[in-house]
Amino acid sequence: MWDSHRFLNFLSNTLFLMVATAVFYTLSQYYGLPRFLPLKEIHVQGMHSTHIEFKHITREQIEQIVKQDVTGNFLSVDLAAVRDAFLRMPWVRDARIERVWPLGLIVKLEEHRAFAHWGSHALVNTYGEVFRVVLEEEMPVFTGPMEANSQEVAQRYRQFSEALALLQQSITEINLSSRHAWRIRLDTGTILELGRQDIEKRLLRYVSVYNHSIAHLNQDEPLAYVDLRYPNGFAVYMPESKKPLKGRRDIRKET
Repeated sequence: MWDSHRFLNFLSNTLFLMVATAVFYTLSQYYGLPRFLPLKEIHVQGMHSTHIEFKHITREQIEQIVKQDVTGNFLSVDLAAVRDAFLRMPWVRDARIERVWPLGLIVKLEEHRAFAHWGSHALVNTYGEVFRVVLEEEMPVFTGPMEANSQEVAQRYRQFSEALALLQQSITEINLSSRHAWRIRLDTGTILELGRQDIEKRLLRYVSVYNHSIAHLNQDEPLAYVDLRYPNGFAVYMPESKKPLKGRRDIRKET
């Protein structure tokens, strides 16, 4: 057995590992873990880029998290706890924390990209997710019965916007009711009532007849309201300033 080179190599490697472990343990106990292999570098970068291109996440916020929540040394720092600390920042959508040998960490952050307002108290990002930040910036307004509907509303907004682009009209508000009925307000001020069924078909009908029908109903001001829930047509409501004299109807039905 003692003549076996393989056995002797195995034994020497095992003894070396045991000695190294004992030395590490002794040093860590004597000097304390934070002083042994201390963290010397923490690099912050974008999730998909090595460059920091944040619009709303500030250096001061990052430094505050590092100061308060990054504790321990290279080996003992709790990466999950550090990640959770960064995720609590309002504008951080995702965070990844990685050790980089010998004495550093890399913090990768993904910033929310605001896409719309969710009511008056939150925002919707480009993934259709609601996050609780108030931003005084002009964007479409989404509303729905629950925040869980935000992705569906964002998807519909994109579909409706693509159809309305043919008319050079855009959406300023889109609402999904508790009965799952859709209503949109255009940049002209006109409200389109789409209802619950055949909403794509109804909107395309509006787009297809607009230039040779609806656009000629009122040359001075945009229409107040277009109800597209009729099976073979739609009802048009004129603006208040263009209503007929008392006793006459202010609704025109197109087919």
